[in-house]
Amino acid sequence: MVEKTILPFGEPILRKTAKPVAEFNAKLFKWLDDMADTLYAAEGRAGLAAPQIGILRRIVVMDCGDGLIELINPEIIEARGSQTGPEACLSFPGYTGLVERAKYVKVRTFDRNGEPHILEAEDYKAVCMQHEIDHLNGILFIDRVIGDYLYHEQTQHKISVLHALKLSHAQTPG
Repeated sequence: MVEKTILPFGEPILRKTAKPVAEFNAKLFKWLDDMADTLYAAEGRAGLAAPQIGILRRIVVMDCGDGLIELINPEIIEARGSQTGPEACLSFPGYTGLVERAKYVKVRTFDRNGEPHILEAEDYKAVCMQHEIDHLNGILFIDRVIGDYLYHEQTQHKISVLHALKLSHAQTPG
């Protein structure tokens, strides 16, 4: 198991759609273990999607306070309600923005052994799942920020969301 580097915004892979996992094998197990190590080593962490460490596959690890959850090829099959709150991202260290998300989600996913599962989540865990599944589709939380600014958690420095969006697309070809 190895801690990987988390890619910052502006990296082109963060804007790509991840490919489904086709084989549930030792390579997948290593990716999941490395992702868990990376997640737990990161300050302020809740979730990590494979594209954030340069792996263009539909894999998420998350821990919203009740243990590690692994999502492979996750798909939101139901969403309802609404909640708005601050969101952050390991690829945008230190910055938060207000985002509106569903209050409840139902997700179809697989575990590391290829067994299908249906997971339900509310509140913070639902936000986490939606945020990480967005990463698998090349969507960043800044794409969903309500308002004009992102705020740095410690300094309260603000940056324009429009400026951040331009930076996040700056290196993306085409």
